[in-house]
Amino acid sequence: MSESDNWEILELDTIFDKLETNEEGLSDNEAQDRLEKYGPNKLREESGISVINILVDQFKSILILILIIAAAVSAYTASVEGEPFTDTYVILFIVVINAVLGFFQEYRAEKAVEALKKMIKQEVLLLRDGDEEVIDSEKIVPGDIVILESGDRVPADSRIIKAYNLQVDEAVLTGESVPVSKNEEVLQEATKDASNMLFMGTTITSGRARAVVVNTGMETRFGKIAGLVQSVESEAPPLKMKVEKMGRRLAAISIILNIWVFAIGYFFLNTELTQIFLTSVSLGVSAIPEGLPAVLTVTLALGVNKMAKNNAIVKKLSSVETLGSTTVICSDKTGTITRNEMTVKKVVLQDRELEVTGSGYSPEGEIRENDKKVETDDEQLELLVKTGVLCNSSEIMRENDSIKVMGDRTEAALLILGEKLEITKDKLDESYELVDEFPFDSARKMMSTIYKEDNGKTRAYMKGAPEVILEKSNKIHQVEEASSLDKDTIEKYKKKTQELAENALRVLAFGYKDVSEQEEYDKDTLEKDITFLGLVGMIDPPREGVSDAIEIARKAGVKTVMVTGDYSATAEAISKQVGIISGEDNRVYTGEDLRAMSDSELDKVTREAHVFARVSPDDKVRIAESYRRAGEIVAMTGDGVNDAPALKTADIGIAMGIKGTDVSKEASDMILEDDNYSTIVNAIRRGRQIFDNITKYLRLMLATNFDEFLLITAAVTLDMPLPLIPIHILWINLITDGLPALALSVDPPQSDIMERLPRDPDQGLLDRFWLFIIVSSILGFLVSFSIYRYSLATHSSLNKARSMLMTSIVFYEILFAFQTRSDKYNVVQMGLDGFIGNRFLALSFIVSVILQLALLNIPVLSKIFDLSPLTLRELGVCMIGGLGSLLLIPGWFIKETEKNHN
Repeated sequence: MSESDNWEILELDTIFDKLETNEEGLSDNEAQDRLEKYGPNKLREESGISVINILVDQFKSILILILIIAAAVSAYTASVEGEPFTDTYVILFIVVINAVLGFFQEYRAEKAVEALKKMIKQEVLLLRDGDEEVIDSEKIVPGDIVILESGDRVPADSRIIKAYNLQVDEAVLTGESVPVSKNEEVLQEATKDASNMLFMGTTITSGRARAVVVNTGMETRFGKIAGLVQSVESEAPPLKMKVEKMGRRLAAISIILNIWVFAIGYFFLNTELTQIFLTSVSLGVSAIPEGLPAVLTVTLALGVNKMAKNNAIVKKLSSVETLGSTTVICSDKTGTITRNEMTVKKVVLQDRELEVTGSGYSPEGEIRENDKKVETDDEQLELLVKTGVLCNSSEIMRENDSIKVMGDRTEAALLILGEKLEITKDKLDESYELVDEFPFDSARKMMSTIYKEDNGKTRAYMKGAPEVILEKSNKIHQVEEASSLDKDTIEKYKKKTQELAENALRVLAFGYKDVSEQEEYDKDTLEKDITFLGLVGMIDPPREGVSDAIEIARKAGVKTVMVTGDYSATAEAISKQVGIISGEDNRVYTGEDLRAMSDSELDKVTREAHVFARVSPDDKVRIAESYRRAGEIVAMTGDGVNDAPALKTADIGIAMGIKGTDVSKEASDMILEDDNYSTIVNAIRRGRQIFDNITKYLRLMLATNFDEFLLITAAVTLDMPLPLIPIHILWINLITDGLPALALSVDPPQSDIMERLPRDPDQGLLDRFWLFIIVSSILGFLVSFSIYRYSLATHSSLNKARSMLMTSIVFYEILFAFQTRSDKYNVVQMGLDGFIGNRFLALSFIVSVILQLALLNIPVLSKIFDLSPLTLRELGVCMIGGLGSLLLIPGWFIKETEKNHN
């Protein structure tokens, strides 16, 4: 079947003929045949990455490939010399460990993403052979007759057979939060918002319906939008590209210096070919950060896991870098900046204005007049609140600590107002019997219910738009009586309505009418000559902590922009409350304004604007594109299926975990489990922290590896014995890079992390640190080279010299890890906190020292590594050398590096 069949303009008999069905539904056999023909009623899912591909990807890194080449050269050298393959095995062990760590982390991430993609299982009530039956929504087929009621999600595109006071929330498709009325009447022409059609993914907010399924799965309107989203290509992860770029540069440096060393050793110093090969392997291993792929993956994974515990699910590890670079947050209002819980704040009665305390759907709160609590026996107030509860088709469900609204949020606010006065539906049902009702529709802008009371009286209760209720009223209720409603009073209430609306309050008016008992009521006759009761003003209040989060973002150089489908006045008022706009900077642009602008005009607006109201999903795409043209890194929130293109367009697409559709979650990079703006800011903080910790490790790894690289190059150039063989370098890198690297991955954020501007995403990983890395590695090289020359001069044993050299390097490099914790101060200026501020790093220092001492003093290990035990005096020389080279790095130099960057 197809949407092009224009089901909304066809008579039901014609539809039944086309679908070969009837009001009794399909038979089980026919339904099974159609299931095989049309396929399951679900959206097509993108195929995940296979296990083989994940495994193969682990060996595509340039860093890993160089290690494999080094292992091959080491094996060749060992076979020629007739020596054990110890170096080869150690190098391959490192390669395998990297591959295993990377594989399992990516496999877990892929499985987590697959779990997020799965739609929540939905069961549907339908007719099969005339009997009601509950089945899995995936088994629905065209021609099925479904039965839906308030709270149900529409399982497939369907044409309404019969509707009873039906209202549907179509926000997932249209972005409009106001429910729309639906009925079974045939339309004269096809329209996009067909009033006799129900669309997959939308929700029944009130009433009930019986409908025939016309399209399922990818043929639904929901499915077609999902298909467009799935066709968008994803860009390569920027962090991975930068790491690969850095790896290629390191490889190039390694190759050039290998050629240099080979030429000097072989052609000028007449070194044996096998020895030159061994030296080349040593150089290659010292230049390559073999632990980098695993450390990057672990650091990102640990950070992402912490984000998940704080309600931010990052679907791709690579998105963490982009989060830390975010410069603009385009946030929806409802449910993200606000609570998505309408709350009554004002009640206006005859010559009285009352304040209502409390927030959201909690019944805690009271009604106050002139700062005094209003008692529950206030007749005027009680009648208005009772009207709000009786003229109401919604329901509030409470289970443990969760609250679920079945119906409209505005009506839920009226039920909560009733609870604050202990006027509940359950209590009223004991004395009031519902006789008839006329639900709200956009044409009448009001709702009426008729109740027979236990005292024999029949009364109609009304609520609706103030201008409508006032126009249809001829009396106003006063204490236990009603008087004529004059023009001055009507004008007074209209002004009060405008005043409340300007303060972002949604205003409803209430009234009643005593009627005689009848079998059937005429809507037009009923809804006139009403007795006016008063007004209620309500608002969706800001979430707790949002104002602080917006201020934190502002200090961090991140601009917050409200992008909402709500009205301009509401958007402006909430924006002022939470601090998005202030003073004269309060221009609100509407979707209509945007559609009248060219792209260049829009680009000028987005530079200054902070609030966009009444925007469509297409407008959100243009806004995201405009910010990206200006070089901004944009985070965009969305929850509807039509928001998916905007989420794809943004640098970081953020879907809502509570009210978001499966399509929006699929299109997003991050999912907010609590739909809270503050969670976005916390995720940006965490993203910056993760990236900082990665650069800390890179500074440690490169400065210490360059130190080893320079040492070997200098020794060969000066015709000295090879100071370190491959197995030594791998050991040093394991205990001085590996353990501290894992500790640095959980290093606490620096205190000013949200007081600095976002990092330029085009900037290299270490652009601001290269001078620091080079100077630090040269200082480390000078000290270690001096110790090596000293030990060669004072000892006849090469093993002893290598042992002292290795130990001094280990001391220097594990102490250098503490220096990387700050990019402003050296270890002395950091004080005690520099050493104990990260207890994992302090522990890694102790473990590394113990391992190095064990290597020197356990005979089996020292024999494998060709090392010798050291005396206390020799250990003292190594320790002083290591600490001395670190203290040579002055604080002013570190600060100058930071200042030049800023």
